[in-house]
Amino acid sequence: MSDKPQLKKRTGLGKGLSALLEDNTTEHLSTDAITEVVSVGRIHEIPLEQIEVNPFQPRMEFDRMALEELAESIRVQGIIQPITVRQLEPGSYQLISGERRLKASKLAGLTHIPAYIRTANDRQMLEMALIENIQREELNAIEIALSYQRLLTECNLKQEELGDRVGKNRSTVTNYLRLLKLPPDIQAGLRDRKISMGHARALINVENIDIQLSLFKKIVDKEWSVRKTEEVVRSLLTKPQASETAKKAAPRIHPEIIQLQNRLSNRYGTRVQISRDEQGKGEIKIPFFSDEDLNRILELLELS
Repeated sequence: MSDKPQLKKRTGLGKGLSALLEDNTTEHLSTDAITEVVSVGRIHEIPLEQIEVNPFQPRMEFDRMALEELAESIRVQGIIQPITVRQLEPGSYQLISGERRLKASKLAGLTHIPAYIRTANDRQMLEMALIENIQREELNAIEIALSYQRLLTECNLKQEELGDRVGKNRSTVTNYLRLLKLPPDIQAGLRDRKISMGHARALINVENIDIQLSLFKKIVDKEWSVRKTEEVVRSLLTKPQASETAKKAAPRIHPEIIQLQNRLSNRYGTRVQISRDEQGKGEIKIPFFSDEDLNRILELLELS
């Protein structure tokens, strides 16, 4: 029996990601063993300088302190979980998943990193990166919602297929997608963790945007709990006068404009607003929440 330690097959990836990555036998190889034609599905030690970042990376923010902590762990323990890359050409690789580990490895002063090498086209790259990120706990709710939306629009998945890919039921997926219908200020508050998913789900039930924003401000300023928020929203929805006030405050929007807003919102993964006057003049607003989110929208607009 060989004394060489065996790498244990990783579990808990979710059947969507594990199916994409396939169940290939893995073997740790040194840098000297890498030839120009690498063996797909095995683990290789790859020079960090040969790896370019994933252009489909769905994650918008990386906490500097958390990266430093991971870098220190890597200095002591090494890389426990290899990253995943695809080979572009001999000596050149593109990251599929594991950008946080890659960044931390550079901070730790490593020159090489263990990596699975996979075969993947652009669509598979995006799908694997999105699913791998969704399954990590540190993503905020808006990042998850945007990732779900990108899987639907850019990977041409249906909601049932999406649920299977990420290991969530359809109602959970739907609840995240509904967050993208909230005004940009509330989405940013959820992204920045000023409010929780529970707060946001309560606010979704309020149709009038001005009332939504007013409640959002009170939640933040007065530190309302989710239960308090739900009670206030329930009270607003059950009072006839409140409903009438909301109807009067809300501008009348043509059903076709509403339908177009929904189509554009689904297309760009954010709440698109269209305003139009009686003469047919108006504007379209597409909010974004970071440079990466702007670049994502520009790619969809084919302007990047």
